[in-house]
Amino acid sequence: MMVAVPLELVASPLKSGRDLGEAERSALVIGGTDRVRTGDCVVFCKVVAVTEARVKRDGQVRAKGSPVHHATLGPLEERLGPQAGPGVIGGIAGRAPLGARFVKGERERLLARAFMIRVIVLMTLMPDARPGDVIAALAGDLALVPWARPWRPASARAAGDWRNALGPVPLEELRDLVLGSAWREHQGAGCSGGVTTGKRRPLRAGSLDGTLLRVPDTPANRAFFGTVGTGDDSGPYPCLRALPLTCCSCRALFAMPHGPAGTDKAAAEQSLLDEAMDRYPALFSPGWIWLMDRNYHGAPRIARMIASTHVLIRLKSDIPLKRTSEILPGCSYRAELSGDGVTVQVRVIEYWVTVEGQEVPEMFCLVTDLMDWEDYPGPELASLYKWRWDGSETALREAKAPLRGAGPGTGPMLRSGSPALVRQELAAWAAGVGMTRGVVLDAALAAAPARKGRTAGLPVRPRDLSFARALRAVVSAIRIGNTCYQAVTSEIGKYRNVVGRDRHRARKSKSPSSFAHATAKDTATRIVPAIVTMANSPA
Repeated sequence: MMVAVPLELVASPLKSGRDLGEAERSALVIGGTDRVRTGDCVVFCKVVAVTEARVKRDGQVRAKGSPVHHATLGPLEERLGPQAGPGVIGGIAGRAPLGARFVKGERERLLARAFMIRVIVLMTLMPDARPGDVIAALAGDLALVPWARPWRPASARAAGDWRNALGPVPLEELRDLVLGSAWREHQGAGCSGGVTTGKRRPLRAGSLDGTLLRVPDTPANRAFFGTVGTGDDSGPYPCLRALPLTCCSCRALFAMPHGPAGTDKAAAEQSLLDEAMDRYPALFSPGWIWLMDRNYHGAPRIARMIASTHVLIRLKSDIPLKRTSEILPGCSYRAELSGDGVTVQVRVIEYWVTVEGQEVPEMFCLVTDLMDWEDYPGPELASLYKWRWDGSETALREAKAPLRGAGPGTGPMLRSGSPALVRQELAAWAAGVGMTRGVVLDAALAAAPARKGRTAGLPVRPRDLSFARALRAVVSAIRIGNTCYQAVTSEIGKYRNVVGRDRHRARKSKSPSSFAHATAKDTATRIVPAIVTMANSPA
C-alpha cells in the first residue's frame, strides 16, 4: 500500500525543522487535508507499520513498540494463515516456555519469542548470513521507523541465548503445522499435474528416501549423532540421518523423521521408517503408492506398510524371490518375498534400460503389492518408478540449497553446535522449505500457460517453476515488508524450468565442486596400472 501526500502538507513537528540524530528522530506529520491535483508535487510513502503514536514534550512523534512486534515472514505467513489459522507463530510463541536464565534485561527489549522463531526460520533460507544480518533482513524497513525506544539488531550472542531459551519444541510445533497442512491440502484438491497410476482406482505417488546432513564438529554433536562409515566415530564430521517423505509431483514435504547417522545405513533408515509409520500413520493411506529405492527395509516392514498403503520398491540383486506364477500379461509375475519369518505376496516387474543404443549394465527389479495387472500394468509401473528421482533426489537437492557447505568437501551443513539446537534448526529448515513450497504451488495455480513450445496451453505445474528463484523472491519480499502476495507469486511464475528433456549423463555428482570445470582434454579417462611404492621400492 502506498500513501500519496501533498509535499506542502508534510511538515516536521520539531522546532528546528530537522532531525539531529538518533536521539532526536521524529516522523513527519500532515498539516492539512487538501485534495491532490494534477501537477502537485506529491510524496509517495510506503506503509511500514500502523501503531499507536508516542509524542514527546518537544513535539517528537515516535511509534509505540518495536520491529519485533510488527515483523513477519511476509508471503510465507500469508500463505500459512488460511491453511493453519491466523496468528500461527504468535500462538506458538505464547505457549513456548522460556528459560529465564538465558534471556534477561536489555535482551528482552531487543527480541521477542515470536520474532526469534521467525529469525530461526529465515536463517535456514539465507545461506552464510550472520544472525545480525538475518535479524536486520526480517526487520527490513521497520528499522527506519522512529520507535519510542531506539531499536537495533541484537548481537549474535543475544540471538544464541534466545535460541537456547526457546529450545526445539516451538519450531517442531511450527514444522508439524506446516507439513500437516501440506498433507491435508494434497488429500483434497492436490496439486496440478499430479503423478498418478491406475485406471479404475488412481493412486497418487509419493517418495521416501534417506539423506545425510553434516553438523558442526563439536564434542556434543559427535557424541550424540556419530559419524558415517566408521565404528569408532572417527569420521571427519558428525552427521544426522533424515527420512523425508515427499510428493513426487510438486516435491512438497509431508514429514521428516530424523536421528543419529548410525554406522549402518539400512538399520538407521529402517528405524526412521518405523518412526514415520508410528508418528504419521495418516501418510500411509490407501490412496497413495510410495516409491522406494534399493535400501531394503525387510519383509516384516513391507508387510506392515502394505496393510494400509501401497508400495513400489526396487530390490537389490541379492534379495531372493520365490516365483509363484507364469509371466502375466503386461510382463510381470507373482512371487513371494520372505524374511524374518514373514512372507509377503508381491508382483514383480523386471526390465532393462537402453540409452542411446547402449544397454545399462543392470536389470531393474521392482516389487509391488498391486496384484491387478489390468488396472496397474507392468509398463505403467516401470514408467512410474522414474518419478522417485523427482520426488526424493531433486526435491532434496532443491531443499538443501539454502544450507551452507563447510570443510574440505562440499555438502549441506547445519550451523548448530548442540543436539538440541540441531533439532531446532532442522525443524525450522523443514518449516521454511514447506512454506516456500506452498507459495510455489500458489504461483503455479496463478501462472498463465506458455504461449508456445511443448507446454503451450497446458496448466503450469509446481515443478515447472524454479525453487531457487522462489527462495530469492520470498527473502526479498520479507526484506521489503508489506509486499502484495499476488506480486510475489506473479514474480515466481515468470520463470520456468525446462523439464522432461530426458537428459542422460555418464557420470553424476550430487555435490559439484565450486572450482571451474576442466576442459574435455583434461577429463579424458585413462586406464593405467597402479603403482604402490614402499620403502622407496615400487610394488
